[in-house]
Amino acid sequence: MQNVSVAGLIRRFLPILALAAAPAAGADYFWIDRDAAGTRIQAGELAKPQSEAPAVQGARAFSADGKAVPLGAWDGHFPADPAAGDLRFTGSRAEEKLLTVFHARFGRQETKAASDLELVPTTAGGDTFRLFWKGNPVNAAQVNVYTSEGWSRVLRPGADGAVSLRPSFPALYVLEVSARVNGAATVDGKEYEEVRHVATLSFRVGD
Repeated sequence: MQNVSVAGLIRRFLPILALAAAPAAGADYFWIDRDAAGTRIQAGELAKPQSEAPAVQGARAFSADGKAVPLGAWDGHFPADPAAGDLRFTGSRAEEKLLTVFHARFGRQETKAASDLELVPTTAGGDTFRLFWKGNPVNAAQVNVYTSEGWSRVLRPGADGAVSLRPSFPALYVLEVSARVNGAATVDGKEYEEVRHVATLSFRVGD
């Protein structure tokens, strides 16, 4: 089995991932929240945030142009410095046979993907989104929607692969999707039976 980098693995298995895009039942995720109190990157589930520091490697925040955004030490969340435009976060968690790569984005003003797996609005500030994998549009089996008010929904893509959501009340909205790369792989010298990517797009309405 070849020893490949994460980036090389992503490029190599692009067609397989596009066909295998599917939700991961019960998976946790990272999401970003931004309000008057600041910018916070949180882990777990929106209804049950994780308080202890997550076992994640390579955690970093960045803007659309790839410029790093400083992260503070974990204190129930990663505090992030203010940044212009939509903010991204990525990190990975290695388990015995599973590598999970997390992606998060706050904001829906930019219509171009900057992360490996990213939900992107088709228009700035819009309510219709496409899923992109390494800059290429792919269809997700479903997109899960969670809100700070406890309302949730499952979105199914239309014939064009897009999903639409019309926010109807003030809240933090988190859209979550996951995709799995089929086949075993060796990444950074360790063999994994499965590589999974989990991505969120979050934004606030009415605040």
